[in-house]
Amino acid sequence: MARMQPIPGTAERLARNDQLVVLGAVALVVLLSGLYTVFGIGMDMTAVEMTRMARPIGEPMAMGSVTPWTAGYAMLVFVMWWMMMIAMMTPSAAPVLLLYTAIKRASAQAGSAPLLSLLFLSGYLLVWAFFSAIATALQWWLETTGLSDGPMMSLSSRTLGGALLLAAGAYQFTPYKHACLSHCRLPVQFLTAHNRTGLAGAVLMGAHHGIFCFGCCWALMLLLFTGGIMNLYWIAGLALFVLAEKTFPYPRVFTAGAGVLLLLAGSYVLVTAS
Repeated sequence: MARMQPIPGTAERLARNDQLVVLGAVALVVLLSGLYTVFGIGMDMTAVEMTRMARPIGEPMAMGSVTPWTAGYAMLVFVMWWMMMIAMMTPSAAPVLLLYTAIKRASAQAGSAPLLSLLFLSGYLLVWAFFSAIATALQWWLETTGLSDGPMMSLSSRTLGGALLLAAGAYQFTPYKHACLSHCRLPVQFLTAHNRTGLAGAVLMGAHHGIFCFGCCWALMLLLFTGGIMNLYWIAGLALFVLAEKTFPYPRVFTAGAGVLLLLAGSYVLVTAS
């Protein structure tokens, strides 16, 4: 009995379909998390209202009511941070996610390529859940010590805001920054060197990639405290910068240029802190 031959172009069509499924899922995740962030679900004000009332660094608008920190409120703040990180960081992970999908489609796990890709994404986002837990604890501490304004979710200390800008600028020049960024910019090398099989392997690979992304971007994400955690201008600006840093040519020039600008901005804020 003659063996049935595959229809020409079938593999390519299936690969495109897989990537469309993954892209659609990524777009939906970014859309839902973005809407959650914009409407500030669970918060006293929406991000639009907080952005409209934003003031210069370290000079938040005085508000009368302060929400007390309880376990329930801490959970709401954690979810807010995580949704914001998902909206900001998922687009920059799309290139490695699509390449991972293509590799799995060409492997023995071809039938599970979309599922494996979504598990890869879940592992990546779990790392940013870890960062969100740290950011929530830091926000709690800053508010209880009076260094941050609770209702406006921004620093009430211009000196601390300048120091954060300086720290983020200095980190742009460290070998840790460049090492992590190189892994994010070269997904082929990452996926080849850290390949794992199975469902658990997909989650672990995503988390591994997320750790490199975390090492690259954590200092930038902390700048949300400086500009206002729910300030949409800072959220969008940092998200676009992270995407550009991972995709633009001449990464060392781009990273160094951003570092210089952050150092200059931090110096200006510190000098004018009084």
